Amino acid sequence: MYRRFGVLLAAVLGVTLIAAAPATADGSRHFPTEFSLPNGWQPEGIAISGTTAYFGSRADGSIYAADLRTGKGKVLAKGPGTPSLGMKVDDRKRLWVAGGVGGDARVYDTRSGKLLATFQFATADTFVNDVVLTEKSAWFTDSRKAVLYEVPLNLKPHRTLALTGDLVVTPGAVNLNGIVTGLGGGLIVVQSNTGKLFRIDPRSGKSTEINLNGQTLTNGDGLLREGRQLYVVQNRLNKVARYTLSRDGATLAAERTDARFDVPTTVAAFGKRLYLPNARFSTPPTPETTYTVVAVERP
Repeated sequence: MYRRFGVLLAAVLGVTLIAAAPATADGSRHFPTEFSLPNGWQPEGIAISGTTAYFGSRADGSIYAADLRTGKGKVLAKGPGTPSLGMKVDDRKRLWVAGGVGGDARVYDTRSGKLLATFQFATADTFVNDVVLTEKSAWFTDSRKAVLYEVPLNLKPHRTLALTGDLVVTPGAVNLNGIVTGLGGGLIVVQSNTGKLFRIDPRSGKSTEINLNGQTLTNGDGLLREGRQLYVVQNRLNKVARYTLSRDGATLAAERTDARFDVPTTVAAFGKRLYLPNARFSTPPTPETTYTVVAVERP
């Protein structure tokens, strides 16, 4: 009865509810749909370049590189003792990493693991959470502050952009989290504690709330945009939602969950699959705690 009611409700709302199945429809169909990270790793961020996926450790900031074809990998770089969270790879094979409570960003060479640069944004009440790359810059969110940090891709000194407008930051909470580029320019960020989505003008810092047409992005975490489709990981809800962006706002189009999800945090795409690391926030971490990465088809 409950399942029948859920299907009927979804049809009325125009939302597709999908239970995930292993991806089999593209050249990656023989790749594993789940693989392990080192015990005790505490993953959060993911970036994919070619067939290599990169994962940062919340425990000590180390970087792990895994081959999507086999699921096998190795530690690429030792961390500084503070977290490595959101990350992206640029065209020069450099990995840009958000440093969490370290208040910094780090840039690594993905071929050698060499640390190329460090940018110190803040030293108190800071949580540098995620990053997106544009044509000229890397933009970082800080979950404790109404700011974005911009680092030029040429590694020149950063600037801090103060945010104004609709965004209201709650002290002590996880505020701004995932970040992507917007349609036709600008940036889009999700505020985890309120479930709101905002457009950010990177010149003025003005924030404008995006109309979600009655939805709330509760526990919104990592974002991925492909054209007008915006994928939002809702970590403790164990799902990834797909919204269609328009000038007027964003409309929920589909959602996907999976029995293998255990608080997924961020998302990256390869072929027809989405890859999500399980952060397991509800499981007390130990050096022996196991962690996995799950691949699902796009909702």
